[in-house]
Amino acid sequence: MKLTIIIRGILLALLAFQLNLNLLAETAWLSGDHHIHSRYSVGWDLEANPPKPKIGGDAIYPITLNAVMGRYYGLDWMVCTDHGGPNHSKVNLEKAYPELTLSRRVVPEVVQFYGMELNTPGADHSTLIIPHTHDEDTALQDIESRFDRNEEYPTNPDRNTEAKMLEALNYMNQLENKPVIIANHPARSAKGAHRYGLDEPAELRGWNNTAPEIAIGMAGAPGHQAASLAGNSDNPIPRGGYGNHPTMGGFDMLTARVGGFWDSMLAEGRHWWITANSDSHIHWTEGGKDFWPGEYSKTFVYAEKNHDDILKSLRAGKVFVATGGLVTEMQLVVQQGENTAELGESLCAAKCQPITITVEIKDPETLNPNGDNPSVERVDIIIGSVIGTHEDLTTDTHESVQVVARFNRDELTPGKDGKLKAEYKVEKPEGSFYVRVRGTNTDALEPLPDELGEDPWTDLWFYSNPVFVNLQ
Repeated sequence: MKLTIIIRGILLALLAFQLNLNLLAETAWLSGDHHIHSRYSVGWDLEANPPKPKIGGDAIYPITLNAVMGRYYGLDWMVCTDHGGPNHSKVNLEKAYPELTLSRRVVPEVVQFYGMELNTPGADHSTLIIPHTHDEDTALQDIESRFDRNEEYPTNPDRNTEAKMLEALNYMNQLENKPVIIANHPARSAKGAHRYGLDEPAELRGWNNTAPEIAIGMAGAPGHQAASLAGNSDNPIPRGGYGNHPTMGGFDMLTARVGGFWDSMLAEGRHWWITANSDSHIHWTEGGKDFWPGEYSKTFVYAEKNHDDILKSLRAGKVFVATGGLVTEMQLVVQQGENTAELGESLCAAKCQPITITVEIKDPETLNPNGDNPSVERVDIIIGSVIGTHEDLTTDTHESVQVVARFNRDELTPGKDGKLKAEYKVEKPEGSFYVRVRGTNTDALEPLPDELGEDPWTDLWFYSNPVFVNLQ
């Protein structure tokens, strides 16, 4: 009798384990954050030679606490991305990585990647995501020690050139397990519209030309979105820390301007995707300017819930981004006859035959972390022509793009599972094009430059990555 009970218990446990495996294997929209700092984003004791790292000198939270808060705010995946500095590769290897392995055990519900915020040679900062392998710890140490521009002490100017970054990308391109690089806050150092700082259009094209599977895109919505909440009337702080050219609806101008840099990349048919992140260092209620991971911005990836598939879908552009809990699911389907394509994909289609574009979004009937239930008030469908490679790598505009349709809330039709649906038809397409979608809880026809002291919870947007249509 006891043996029967034991066997039955074992069988039930195996069945539960199999059910969990099946659940994990389901493809779904998984929310994540690829730019999160822990206490191993250190400060430096510059009186020591070489400088001595001061744990908690820049960001303050343990990796495990970041994961706990990420889980609390609904994240399915996240990346630990601490800053580099003098001999910081040793800090990552000996301090950060062991804490990450502990965090994975403590918070198994969140898929946690190992990575860093690279002090990019010749540019600003970039998220570096390392594939989850048995040697991920030494893989990051190798890349950081070779290529982070601040790793050497005294600083070596030869490590801070665009040529060094291309060398780094060529090196990573030869690795069996290729990492992913995403340019963070690309226009934060820009001096104005079309007046760039540390990241320039030609530079980003050079990255993508050199390693298209690695340099896959940029942060459309940067972190530090709570900065304006942290400031006051005597000391207002701009959203994102964008002190020169402001963000627009919380998004970097390289993404937010229709017909701007992002459209110029898509016009070439480039797989150049956008993401969103928290850049969390210290929460704004504790003296910082940040939200917790997942509290405000999310990058949604359509994938199975495991390291490999999430990274695969990031590379493939199966991604949309949203702020403030405005949208939690979306589908963009482009169809001609029986042929369809979704986010990040390409549709081969015939000229002059109708093409149907269908958008479906999930506007959840739940409160966001600010206690609001924001409503999608409009959805825009944006179409731009694909014209081929620009001879001028500095190109940052695309004239042949426009908002072809705007759907107000009352023009969205109910879809399945409580989703909202919009449909648009291209009757007689004559040239190849791409489609992307955005939406907002505001009545602004275009995202406006964010004002000092603006409440980020009142100005919410979502953006999809594109679908390409190649006409034969």
